[in-house]
Amino acid sequence: MLSIKPASDCYYACVSLGEVMLRLDPGEGRVHTTRKFDVWEGGGEYNVTRGLRRCFGLKTAVVTAFADNPVGRLVEDFILNGGVDTDFIVWREYDGVGRKVRNGLNFTERGFGIRGAVGTPDRGHTAIAQLAPGDVDWEKIFGERGSRWFHTGGIYAALSDTAPLVILEAVKAAKKHGTMVSYDLNYRPSLWKDYGGLAKCREVNREIAKYVDVMIGNEEDFTACLGFEVEGVDHNLSNVEAESFKKMIEKAVAEFPNFKACATTLRGAKTATLNEWSALLWHDGAFYEPARKFQGPDILEIFDRVGGGDSFASGLIYGFLAKNDPQMAISYGCAHGALAMTTPGDTSMATLKEVKKIAEGGGARVER
Repeated sequence: MLSIKPASDCYYACVSLGEVMLRLDPGEGRVHTTRKFDVWEGGGEYNVTRGLRRCFGLKTAVVTAFADNPVGRLVEDFILNGGVDTDFIVWREYDGVGRKVRNGLNFTERGFGIRGAVGTPDRGHTAIAQLAPGDVDWEKIFGERGSRWFHTGGIYAALSDTAPLVILEAVKAAKKHGTMVSYDLNYRPSLWKDYGGLAKCREVNREIAKYVDVMIGNEEDFTACLGFEVEGVDHNLSNVEAESFKKMIEKAVAEFPNFKACATTLRGAKTATLNEWSALLWHDGAFYEPARKFQGPDILEIFDRVGGGDSFASGLIYGFLAKNDPQMAISYGCAHGALAMTTPGDTSMATLKEVKKIAEGGGARVER
């Protein structure tokens, strides 16, 4: 079992750190031909606490930063609608142009059939990328208010030279106060390309990994970010990926004995809208698989794949926070990630009742 602080000792169930962008979604169209966009908020780390709040009913907060202009305030309004605490948003004065500080945008197509999803982020010089050590009162978050869990990830770590320093400041404060730390490696080659490449990616993530209790990522993440490799892997076959992931975890926990759990999603993409979907969790020397997998005839039909991994993470964390049960964690994580991909936007629209139903093998018959 994980050593998780009791809920009675903490104001928050989970706090996350990362960038929250304004997503511009052309719906069924393409970014380069559309004449209108739907807008949502989204961010790899934030999506986790948002899911824990809206689907699972837990008190959460996000640590992020915005330029103080109408776009930043719009994203804040989305966060408020999601029920996530905004007390620790850092606001930066806007210069009227965006030369010094701005807010991140993410133009994202959902994909369909043979056409894969495409994301075009516009996130240079953002307020969160400029966050530096000393800008956030971590003692207030973890010491005074208290949080049972802290979540961040490799997307934020890749944004700037100061981002990894902020993460290290945060995880050290979290560990000081007995808060569980999870980290989603979330390797994005485009983010690291002009920031030292693969060598810098590994340097940064291997240092952060020393303070992580629950490490999340797929095989590509563990290889790119931490340097662990397994030969002969076909990433389009989820069953092969599961076996190679087990071998990779054995290497990872030997080098990082602080890892108390490691988890991955297993995805086999037939088309953009038909995916095999499952997951795997290592905890305390044993491997756990979800009670329900979306494979073979039970393949998952996807409406919008963005955010599926983040919703997996929030379901996983909920299983540990609610019951400290690894089987519940992996089953709820897999089910919540699957449900999140049946609706538009980065964030989950699922309910706890739906997650429980799907995790236990329920179907899609109409409910009246």
